[in-house]
Amino acid sequence: MSVSFDGKVAIVTGSGNGLGKSHALALAARGAKVVVNDLGGDRHGIGESSDAAREVVSTIETAGGEAIASGANVADYAEVESMVNAAMDKWGRVDILINNAGILRDKSFAKMDLDDFRLVMDVHLMGSVNCSKAVWEIMKDQNYGRIVMTTSPSGLFGNFGQTNYGAAKMAVIGLMNTLVLEGSKYNIHINALAPTAGTRMTEDLLPPPVLKLMTIEAVTAGALILCHDEAPNRMILAAAAGGYASIKMFETDGIFLSPSEQTPEKVFESLKSINDTTLNVPFESAGKETEKFISKAMTYVQSLQSNQ
Repeated sequence: MSVSFDGKVAIVTGSGNGLGKSHALALAARGAKVVVNDLGGDRHGIGESSDAAREVVSTIETAGGEAIASGANVADYAEVESMVNAAMDKWGRVDILINNAGILRDKSFAKMDLDDFRLVMDVHLMGSVNCSKAVWEIMKDQNYGRIVMTTSPSGLFGNFGQTNYGAAKMAVIGLMNTLVLEGSKYNIHINALAPTAGTRMTEDLLPPPVLKLMTIEAVTAGALILCHDEAPNRMILAAAAGGYASIKMFETDGIFLSPSEQTPEKVFESLKSINDTTLNVPFESAGKETEKFISKAMTYVQSLQSNQ
């Protein structure tokens, strides 16, 4: 199957450098019209400049594609709305949103300033919220939309010194999970990319030989399948160094304790059974998880009734 984006309009945040730039260039090369968004600060979120975004636009146009630059701060909803309006004014639709913009303010939790915690949450989480909200009604009216969240192994599994970043990156999974349910009847698919690549975000975190393997192009190959017509829905795709894997959140089948057994002591004694992964099941919604526990309780009630 050939992956094409002919006729599609895409917004890629944080696309002046690194992964976002790679995503934007690849989408344009395959036919998409692209809004290249970048505030232009460094990886810590300091400074503003539209030079990087304009350079990416120039590269796209030189290759025969169409693109516009945006310096919108994704943490500012008014600026995001203006960016989306500019895309609508020029092309009349928005089909794809890749929420890629991000910054780092790494420190151990004990040493971290809460302002740095809030700022990272604002850019990663509220940036994804703002951009998704700004395109949501457009995608509903079109009966078509593809949104990619950018999560991280740091959020899904933890990473020392990144409580703010990790919290934000896990939060976008919660955002995705509910948007999937609300967008499915409008043909809006939402997925998440969990990348590791050699960019300015990781240049001093990984040794040079490893960085050489962690190409941004390898990650972009995964990003593009998440925003294609035939994209999956609610997938967390891990991508690094040419490796690709699906990350899933499971809940064990668990146990049921009768009312007389529902004590901390009994729960503690049952941890081995509670942790048994033999019957792991991924849930489509929180309601499905509740149904599982209600089913166990009803089985107990029915057994009592049958013994009366």
